[in-house]
Amino acid sequence: MNIVVLDGYAANPGDLSWEPMKALGNLTVYPRTAAAKVVECAKDAEMILLNKVKITKEVIDQLPKLKYIGVLATGYNVIDIDYAHERGIVVTNIPAYSTESVVQMTFAHILNITNQVGHYAEEVRQQRWSKNADFCYWDTPLTELAGKTLGIVGLGNIGMHVATIGRQFGMDVFALTSKEASTLPSGIQKTTLEGLLSISDVLSLHCPLSKETDRLINAERLSLMKPGSILINTGRGQLVDEEAVAEALASGHLLGYGADVMTLEPPSADNPLLKQPHAYFTPHIAWASKEARTRLIKIATENVKAFVEGHPQNEV
Repeated sequence: MNIVVLDGYAANPGDLSWEPMKALGNLTVYPRTAAAKVVECAKDAEMILLNKVKITKEVIDQLPKLKYIGVLATGYNVIDIDYAHERGIVVTNIPAYSTESVVQMTFAHILNITNQVGHYAEEVRQQRWSKNADFCYWDTPLTELAGKTLGIVGLGNIGMHVATIGRQFGMDVFALTSKEASTLPSGIQKTTLEGLLSISDVLSLHCPLSKETDRLINAERLSLMKPGSILINTGRGQLVDEEAVAEALASGHLLGYGADVMTLEPPSADNPLLKQPHAYFTPHIAWASKEARTRLIKIATENVKAFVEGHPQNEV
């Protein structure tokens, strides 16, 4: 089997090993592959693995040997999944490998906004505390999570873990979910999107990106949120209308926006959110802890092995 990894650097910049996958076939790993080079790099591949490289109908039509596409992520919106299925190509993903890491980053953003850790670390470096007349110093509101309402859009693996930790902080947890209310754990209440927007002090997005969820949080829906609320996005950048979020921050309607994702990645220099002091970003790294990436490579290798042995797993 000829196995080609089209963009292996993000998952494995050199601190992990591809050796277990090499045992399964003739492996070629490209750190990155430009769109114009995809067909050239994958022309002899029977199996390709990728993260953000787009595999369209046009690309698939130029890869007659292709039998398998392995996505090195949970989301698979970069694949023309219907056409791949039509062609009999097996597509797999990596479910739940980064749950703990993404949940951790979600609360890192929540706590950064409520406690302003980054701000105060810099203030101390600038000797603002050293020059203060009192033993303590703060110049922003400091917010306690206990008793606040946490709204969650999507109760998959990540959303459910976020709900659990929110409860441990003493928050009241509400969710927009397809799950039946009677099946939810104690302390998590199901509601509508409009209901969720109106009651959430912190709203955290954990749903997949689809036609229905593209720009789910737009100007109209932001207007339904409580003044001074916090919006968190560790899902997909396209879940929000970034211009509308920037305007809500500028007006003070939103207290803060914490995100690990943006609509265009890397973002353009003129993205309106980059001008907002209460928008806080991490560069799409919630998934990227070494522990999570180790699980990713391990599961990706198991997916390839299962396909080679004739019993595919984690098909999408």
